[in-house]
Amino acid sequence: MIPVNEPVIGVRDQEYVLECLQSGWVSSAGKFIETFESTWAQYCGRQHGVTTSSGTSALQTSLACLDLKPGDEVIIPTFTIISCALAVIYNGGTPILVDADPETWCMNVDQIEDRITKRTRAIMAVHIYGHPVDMDPLLQIAEQNDLAVIEDAAEAHGAEYLSGHNEQEQEWVRCGSMGTMSIFSFYANKLVTSGEGGMIVTNDSYLASKARNIRNLCFEPEQRFLHNDLGHNFRMTNMQAALGLAQAERIQETVNWKRQMGQRYTEHLSDIKALQLPIERYWSRQVYWMYGILLDKSHDMNANELADKLSDLGIQTRPFFLGMHAQPALQNLGLFQNEDYPVADHLSSNGLYLPSGLALTELQLEQVCDALHKLLT
Repeated sequence: MIPVNEPVIGVRDQEYVLECLQSGWVSSAGKFIETFESTWAQYCGRQHGVTTSSGTSALQTSLACLDLKPGDEVIIPTFTIISCALAVIYNGGTPILVDADPETWCMNVDQIEDRITKRTRAIMAVHIYGHPVDMDPLLQIAEQNDLAVIEDAAEAHGAEYLSGHNEQEQEWVRCGSMGTMSIFSFYANKLVTSGEGGMIVTNDSYLASKARNIRNLCFEPEQRFLHNDLGHNFRMTNMQAALGLAQAERIQETVNWKRQMGQRYTEHLSDIKALQLPIERYWSRQVYWMYGILLDKSHDMNANELADKLSDLGIQTRPFFLGMHAQPALQNLGLFQNEDYPVADHLSSNGLYLPSGLALTELQLEQVCDALHKLLT
């Protein structure tokens, strides 16, 4: 079976983890945590990095820093992982949805302004499957309405965005550099992994300090077991940071291979008329975190059927996200009643992603493409 994802664990990764084990600093303190935080923050063009136990906890901590009140709203894409909605809900807020862009599959920025009310506090920009959100208009809307921007770059390590792409002055910036607070996941299928783990990066010293406190149960530095605020145990371990640091040190090599992988898939599959393939807008340098394919509505096979047939041929796939508006757990809270998001529904019903892990070989990639040609042409 060709796996949908398989990480690459190198010699330096093992050396750093072994060094951590031998040092005895295996829990939530140690040199690898601080070095990983500073290394990744610098890579993203940020002043502060705050490690967390996962991308989900990074989102939850970021939202906690905003001090949401009951009834406060945060605009998020419906086409995303449920962590985005949960981070808002667990912090007392209400998620407000926008549909997906039919080409990039990221949130449709043109729908944001119509969703803003007097209760809106923030916009959560989620880069989907390695392609950036169009951030210029989103950031302009946020500034005009005094809204925070939580940038979810969990799937976009090393992806770049052409800031000012409609202006005379333009600059390529990395995903993770554009939000009030930006978050990453270091789950096993990400471009940088620490097994489980996450990080918040920001230029705001106050928010960074607040995030550190929240992720550490809000211990007071002057009196450790005194708590003036409620926090969480969202700490990363030094062992996880050791692995993450080693992976981060070769991020450019990883990005280069992921971009090559995506381009190779596109070259092999572009003649299959039944498929919509990932695009790369002129203002983006995407990293193809997962190479997604979308079946044409007119095709007599849906994504689940195609996934079953590929599995029979020894190829593992994963379905696209199911929209937040279609999640029973959220509907049971009274959310998103009678709301319609046709693009997200189409993506969910007809999309899946192909083997895209860093350990994927050229031969395996060609085998996947040959199988798709066999099934769809």
